[in-house]
Amino acid sequence: MSIFPFVLVVLFGLSMAQLQAGVPDEKEKTTALKDLLSRIDLDELMKKDEPPLEFPDTLEGFEYAFNENGQLRHIKTGEPFVFNYREDLHRWNQKRYEALGEIITKHVYELLEKDCNLQKVYLPIDATENEPKSFIFMSKDAMTNPDKMLVLIHGSGVVRAGQWARRLIINEDINSGTQIPYIKRAMKEGYAVIVLNPNENYIEVEKSKQLAQQQSPDSSDEPAEKRERRERIPKDNKKKRDFYEKYRNPQKEKETLQLYIRENGSPEEHALYVWDNFISKAAAEHVFFVAHSYGGLAFVELMIQREADVKSKVSAVALTDSVHNVWHQEANKTIREWMRENCCNWVSSSEPLDTSVESMLPDCPRVSAGTERHELTSWKSFNSIFRFFKEALEAKNTKSKTISTRRSNRIKIDEF
Repeated sequence: MSIFPFVLVVLFGLSMAQLQAGVPDEKEKTTALKDLLSRIDLDELMKKDEPPLEFPDTLEGFEYAFNENGQLRHIKTGEPFVFNYREDLHRWNQKRYEALGEIITKHVYELLEKDCNLQKVYLPIDATENEPKSFIFMSKDAMTNPDKMLVLIHGSGVVRAGQWARRLIINEDINSGTQIPYIKRAMKEGYAVIVLNPNENYIEVEKSKQLAQQQSPDSSDEPAEKRERRERIPKDNKKKRDFYEKYRNPQKEKETLQLYIRENGSPEEHALYVWDNFISKAAAEHVFFVAHSYGGLAFVELMIQREADVKSKVSAVALTDSVHNVWHQEANKTIREWMRENCCNWVSSSEPLDTSVESMLPDCPRVSAGTERHELTSWKSFNSIFRFFKEALEAKNTKSKTISTRRSNRIKIDEF
């Protein structure tokens, strides 16, 4: 039974009692009622009324599985995922959804390694055993493929390596929500592949555990007399305090500390680090990027920091609903000119796929992704992007042959 009807009855009864006790005017009535309401923590009452925030840690535990079409379905009913599993408990439903999302992230990691045959590489590359680490995924030929490479960068939020949108994975299917179709097609067409992980910027540890590791009882600043008094407190009193705290806040979430990963503490830092340590050192002559949403901003920032290197190595960039801004990011004129020639942004639009869309910014061309849904732009523009890369590569090769022919002709003239 919900506690809220009971609370409302108590509030009404107490407020009426106060008012009947001789509160003289409307202003004082309002003040008395506000004072009464201020004593009640509705968030705490809501937490007391909800089930424990304890959820399974596997898909099987949730009784869900992906079918042959890559759709998440209930094992028993065959129905899609239901967010409102418990009515009128939005916070609990949201926590349940987030718990499932963490399982989805691990599932995608497994698919990258087992289904796509990618390797997990930990960052920083010189990390010590105990420091926080991130990771990326790479094809086995990422550093040795002499021809071409595809680099994938997702957007901001809860998504991790291999994902475009968690919502799509859960509510639609794996193909639309993950980068796996890009990875498989790229590898089939002879690309090396690197999958960035720009949102994995820190690890979380319980504050109490971290403090315990950093501070032993002997090294504490607490005075010895105070510590002795504390240690003499009867265990029964401690049990009473613990019981009261549990009653006062039964769903209290653990306090955590964020320990940032060296040189990978933001999406921009991460992109720069992977460029410096992997992409720039790879053998591939032609590098292609697909960057979604905030990933586009991270790419532009990379270009600002490594302009000459990017221009010499990158053949084309496909952006999908990118949120970059060449003015706010202070991209110079030469970068903007390069982007106009080598980038294309597939944006959410009601126009048919690949239809030109006007832009207020003087950077790269914008075309419709054939959908008005931001999270679907990478999937809907999938074939168009690979066609764009093919045309860019053909143009590069034609240009190289022309330059080579001209040089050869000059040599012949000089010899003559």
